[in-house]
Amino acid sequence: MKRQTIALVAHDNRKKDLIEWVEFNKASLLNHKLVCTGTTGRMVEAALLQNRSKHEPKPDITLLKSGPLGGDQQLGALICEGKVDLLIFLWDPMQPQPHDVDVKALLRISSLYNIPTATNRSTADFIISSTLFGTDYEPQVKSFSEYLGRNVEI
Repeated sequence: MKRQTIALVAHDNRKKDLIEWVEFNKASLLNHKLVCTGTTGRMVEAALLQNRSKHEPKPDITLLKSGPLGGDQQLGALICEGKVDLLIFLWDPMQPQPHDVDVKALLRISSLYNIPTATNRSTADFIISSTLFGTDYEPQVKSFSEYLGRNVEI
């Protein structure tokens, strides 16, 4: 099994859903590196440490800033650098977010770099239960050489 880096993010009204999902998938998630934004990361860490047996690996979690304080942008940068294998981002489509432009930018970057992205719990379930999960799967990323080499007039 390949150790992957999984980004976990949830808006306030979806944090409970994400924590339930993390607890249900604890055995699988403990075999991977996790990167989380702010409060979500602290909650994920607490959930993974709760009732931890001596035989379970300690969670490998990197905590970024809170989303509205730049965490979404930090995560986007990690995706651009090829340091994230998949994104579980339970966002709240019914609640306006003060950092909505950052949320859209993060979802745009995950699509641009073609990383598997779940924006709801059902899709997260499909991803973690896929035969490709934990493998050496390399998503095809479009070449941007034409875009980078375009003529720009000043």
